[in-house]
Amino acid sequence: MKMSGAKAFIEALKRENVKLIFGLPGGAILPVYDVLYNDNSIRHVLARHEQGAAHMADAYARVSGRVGVCMVTSGPGATNTVTGIAVAHMDSSPMVTITGQVATSMIGRDAFQEADIVGITTPITKETFQPRSAKEIPRTVKAAFYIASTGRPGPVLIDLPRDVQTEECEMEFPEKIELLGYRIKVEPDPLQVRRAVEALMNAEKPIIIAGGGVILSNASQELRALSEQLMIPVVTTLMGKGAMSENHPLCLGMIGMHGRYEANKLVTEADLILAVGTRFSDRSTGKFDEFAQNVKIIHVDIDPAEISKNVPAHIPLICDAKIGLTRLLEEAKKRMARRSNTKWARRVEEVKEEAKSVYDLEGDLKPGVLLKTLRKMLPEDSIVTTGVGQNQMWAALFFDVYHPRTFITSGGLGAMGFGFPAAVGAKAAAPSRIVVDVDGDGGFMMTSQELITSIAEEFPVISIILNNGWLGMVRQWQTLFYGKRYMATNLKGNPDFAKYAEVHGAQGFTVYSYEDFENAVKESLSCDVTSIIDVRISPDEKVFPFVPPGKSLKEVILHE
Repeated sequence: MKMSGAKAFIEALKRENVKLIFGLPGGAILPVYDVLYNDNSIRHVLARHEQGAAHMADAYARVSGRVGVCMVTSGPGATNTVTGIAVAHMDSSPMVTITGQVATSMIGRDAFQEADIVGITTPITKETFQPRSAKEIPRTVKAAFYIASTGRPGPVLIDLPRDVQTEECEMEFPEKIELLGYRIKVEPDPLQVRRAVEALMNAEKPIIIAGGGVILSNASQELRALSEQLMIPVVTTLMGKGAMSENHPLCLGMIGMHGRYEANKLVTEADLILAVGTRFSDRSTGKFDEFAQNVKIIHVDIDPAEISKNVPAHIPLICDAKIGLTRLLEEAKKRMARRSNTKWARRVEEVKEEAKSVYDLEGDLKPGVLLKTLRKMLPEDSIVTTGVGQNQMWAALFFDVYHPRTFITSGGLGAMGFGFPAAVGAKAAAPSRIVVDVDGDGGFMMTSQELITSIAEEFPVISIILNNGWLGMVRQWQTLFYGKRYMATNLKGNPDFAKYAEVHGAQGFTVYSYEDFENAVKESLSCDVTSIIDVRISPDEKVFPFVPPGKSLKEVILHE
């Protein structure tokens, strides 16, 4: 059939079952937007900044398990998405970013609003495309969605020159696509599976590290089954939080720089680590050459590039996490392998008991108490997004997560400003569920214009701002390592966030006590409009435990 490139593009998106696009139009992408004018099958959510659109699409993908889509214009529109694309890249989130581009005859001539977005984003995407004729569009879209969603997921960029959008030609829409050199290994080597189960059975102090790959492959059920079959405790990375319910007796919580005391301590005592869907980032392991010394490591990951990249793997299983865990469980059951209440199990319970005295939860408006209170007030399937910094780590430490895809955060890139637009994207993916953004005052202000999007597009969320008037995590480092020389971290001039909310048509609350907090949360939960809860905490509140940069997990600071 004959149609314009723009019409073919929207038709291709519909064939990928796209129902929602987050975006911000401009001249170079207007032909595509014009086609959307008469098409009611795809909803467009108008963000107030392109970075916000990218974070929304990313969070939509993480919550729904489907590819998130954002669409922007050329030049500054495209470059404004770069932070969001980098977040999706670091956290392996399936996202397709569509950018307008100047006409093909003008590319490379420094035309108005021209930027080489393909060159800019190549290092932070799985693939980039720039079709030079309208006929290429259907195959380009099919390839982009296939690459973004298969193997190790990640962002893909399609850069659409304006004349390619307006060109008309006969179109063919492929049902399937094969890409040269793109092969995904989902099944593990059976010999390696047998070796891994044998090692797990022979270990005296085994532990499982569950990363984001467990959640991405929907492998939480298999993780829990294997853990229970062999009675192996589980720790998670930040991205793996929620891979196993944190009220399960075998789940010890998050490891790493701000990991839970019991999780970090028991990882350092283990004699075997089964790592699933994790890349052993520096924030999880501490100092690489001191992590897991003299420990046998089984590493399950779909990306062969991650095997032995940071930590040597003794038994690698290159495969999908869900399939890998299934094969390990099958082999364990075949051998009738079960572990009883061993000395290791008793040691785990000892350390869990010991950890109770580590956390400082006494005093006025302690972040840990606030987050534990929040957990009790929210339904189990509520979704929490976070900003980055102290608020993120307090949430990771003290807000227990019971289901996968309900804790959404910027892990690898650590992008401030992620929390609120991510909450909007999460609400778009799950409109019937409660969505709460746990944020800091610094991060919230970076993308606070998306409060307008939340109101205008009717995506009511709750944002809890742990407001200390400072760039809190940077201030914490300045306190501990820089002699309290507080340079450029005082956020003087912050608005009254309750009034800021009201000006935008949202509800606003200012909190000075635990009672205020509970009342504000209750009222927010009963309202169908976005709420901002401004919690005034002390700037002296710090996140502990804390493993200083460049130190091992054994060198943890428990108190100031």
